[in-house]
Amino acid sequence: MGEAERGEAAPRQTVAYFCSNEHRVVVAFAIEAQAPESWDCPKCGLPASLDCDNPPPAPKTEPYKTHLAYVKERRSDKEAADILDEALALLRSRRKSGDLIF
Repeated sequence: MGEAERGEAAPRQTVAYFCSNEHRVVVAFAIEAQAPESWDCPKCGLPASLDCDNPPPAPKTEPYKTHLAYVKERRSDKEAADILDEALALLRSRRKSGDLIF
């Protein structure tokens, strides 16, 4: 398809972004659009900025936490023991009454 079928192309501006791995990314925006301060580098995924001398640093990655690690942050050992005792008491009372428990 050419411009005859689609119409005139909108005027564009090109903006260069720089990441900490020294990649240069050029992105085209409409003239009236304001270019964002940062852009994700498509080559490495790090954030890139407009300043070629001071690109943004790579974000710190947190180590993976399991569900149990999050629970241990919220509960003390005593609270966990109390909750477990309460759940076991409920389970035992349901078994005595004849409920089917899977």
